[in-house]
Amino acid sequence: MERSTHPRHRRRRPGARTAARLAAGGAGLALALAAAVVGGAGPAGAAGAGAAAAGPYPEGTIAQGFATELTDPDGMPPGVVNGPCTPSSAHPYPVVLVHGTFANENVSWQALAPLLADSGYCVFGFNYGATASSAGRFYGEAAVEDSARQLAGFVSRVLAWTGARQVDIVGHSQGGMMPRYYVDVLGGAPRVHTLVGLAPSNHGTTLDGLDALAAAFGDQGYAMAGATGCAACAEQQAGSPFMRALNAGGDTVPGPNYVVIESTHDEVVTPYSSAFLRGPDVMDVTLQDQCATDASEHLGIIYDPVALQDVAAALADNGPAVAPLPEPACSLVAPGVGGVTG
Repeated sequence: MERSTHPRHRRRRPGARTAARLAAGGAGLALALAAAVVGGAGPAGAAGAGAAAAGPYPEGTIAQGFATELTDPDGMPPGVVNGPCTPSSAHPYPVVLVHGTFANENVSWQALAPLLADSGYCVFGFNYGATASSAGRFYGEAAVEDSARQLAGFVSRVLAWTGARQVDIVGHSQGGMMPRYYVDVLGGAPRVHTLVGLAPSNHGTTLDGLDALAAAFGDQGYAMAGATGCAACAEQQAGSPFMRALNAGGDTVPGPNYVVIESTHDEVVTPYSSAFLRGPDVMDVTLQDQCATDASEHLGIIYDPVALQDVAAALADNGPAVAPLPEPACSLVAPGVGGVTG
């Protein structure tokens, strides 16, 4: 990834405290994961909807995220405000966190939500895409178009709560791709400053040959795949009618900045390069180009200290155009568990 040396293209690095906490990991997280499995560790003090984010909040682990499946699967992670919040001059854009398919906010953002709140951001989140099979815990299954309409309504509420004119969006997997429908099709571009995607399914996936199987039956094959109750699953297959339509006019539209952060070890969005976008105001980041010892994959990326440093750097830039990210502090990141310790 090429980086400009011009002064106005330099991005402010995350603070020393943030970088140090993100760079920590490995053995400590493994112990935390073991403790959660054996002892049923709970979440790191999730804030209820509408509560003010008082902080400071410890960054949670992926183990604590999964523990919320037993304690509060429909809740919000620590640091999420979901109510009135006045953005600071340093962080004028409220941040909306968007989970992925079969996930929810509590599972996904136990690390990033408190990190951003402790850094002075107004942080918001919502569970979207519920279906009859969601059972109050597994979201992101409904048609992407419907979920994008939910996002549009939520962004309107965030702007009303904060008085801001634009938001930043950080999404994982479907949550990094679905906002593009809001931006491209539903007219959300003027309301979005930066869209950051962590392993986003921007061009669909070929996972386990599902795309080839569906394609063998034509467009009806994708419809059959969606008949299982997860319309978003069928739509995220490479070559689906939804994917063809979403990308037919190009990957981006004028206005927002786009940052994609992806791992070569992604086993869900395949090939991993399908996450990347092409167009102006795009920054595509491959984690292993920054840190060869980063083995995070599709799920672990949202608890990966290297990836979260990239997210923090992308959000810290309030400029009108996307620019190269600074080099993050590199650490050993294990697959599946990430590397953030509480």
